Amino acid sequence: MSPTHAAIRPRRIGRPPAGAREGEKVKDYPQLSVRLPPEIKARLEAVGVVSGQPQWRVISAAITCYFRELPPEERRAVDRLLKRPARPIPHTLTRTPRDARPVRR
Repeated sequence: MSPTHAAIRPRRIGRPPAGAREGEKVKDYPQLSVRLPPEIKARLEAVGVVSGQPQWRVISAAITCYFRELPPEERRAVDRLLKRPARPIPHTLTRTPRDARPVRR
């Protein structure tokens, strides 16, 4: 083996880690399953293709933008929820359209 050949590190097979931060791997992130209307799913795929970004990055950026646009009191409420000790966030805090709420009898 020549000295120059020995100095070259062998390339790893497959894609490099592509997490949000250095050294993170997407496969180690929690998974999320969502049902979307077909036109929204198509738009998500199209944005990913046009931007050259994976869908998880498009969704992450969209959530960040959505959070920035919330009124200050709602941003503070989200921040308070995130500072709590690790436990499931109660789903009762999500907003429900008025017409989807159960009718009391």
